[in-house]
Amino acid sequence: MEQNLSLYRVFYTVANAGNISKAAEQLYISQPAISKSIRKLEQSLDVTLFSRNSRGVLLTEEGEILYDYVQKAFYSLQMGESRIKKINDLGIGHLHIGVSTTLCKYMLLPYLQEFIKLHPHVKITIDCQSTNHTLQLLKENKIDLGLIGEPERLHHIHFDSLGEIEDIFVSTSSYLDNLSLRTNHKDDIFHTATLMLLDKENMTRQYIDDYLSMHHIETNNLLEVSTMDLLIEFAKIGLGVACVIRQFVKKELNDKTLVEIPLPFPIHKRNIGFAFLDNLQQTTAVKDFIDFYNSKRP
Repeated sequence: MEQNLSLYRVFYTVANAGNISKAAEQLYISQPAISKSIRKLEQSLDVTLFSRNSRGVLLTEEGEILYDYVQKAFYSLQMGESRIKKINDLGIGHLHIGVSTTLCKYMLLPYLQEFIKLHPHVKITIDCQSTNHTLQLLKENKIDLGLIGEPERLHHIHFDSLGEIEDIFVSTSSYLDNLSLRTNHKDDIFHTATLMLLDKENMTRQYIDDYLSMHHIETNNLLEVSTMDLLIEFAKIGLGVACVIRQFVKKELNDKTLVEIPLPFPIHKRNIGFAFLDNLQQTTAVKDFIDFYNSKRP
């Protein structure tokens, strides 16, 4: 079959032209080469495809049958070429990103908002999962990119940092005032306060758990929450002390809705960025997005 593809092109052109000399002009080859190709195809199929007349050539009954299939095949190829050209001209493509709900809202959306304006025909799929789950999807090649906190080990994963984030503990001033009235442990916030953390599936929670364990900080009343947004809102209504990311509560800190709790030991900052598999052939849409966010990186 593969060696006959060029022969089918000659056959298709001759059938459409109805004349060997015209087909030769269209294909930029000689008439004898056309005749030789037709004979070779006829021999391989063991049929006669054309009959000659005074005006040129006509398809035989077998030739008509073959032409119907070849015409459909070449039409499909032409449609495929047209589709590819349209994709290239309009920048049509698909971008599949994995990201946690928190990072999606506070970090990914601003990038997407501008990227979509530049590439309006790219279809974007967002898979909101924990960072650990996003890493797994990335390793299984089920997503193109992941927006994640930089993992300790990068096995065949390329990581582009977008900058650092800082974990802090916050609450309302009124919560701290009331806490000091009902407890004798004014300085032991972690032991006396209701401490609000993300659930254990979250990488941020695992990072904070390591911090607490490393510095032998014990908690007494723990409230687990599924999203950073809920942590912030719970802190704002005075439900307890929440561990949040400084960059996501700038407004609340500036207007004193929330106050930062001083820590006995600093929490090291973490890198956040886009990750993708090394040595993987990227689509045009993915390459465009990588180029886009790299142009915006500090």
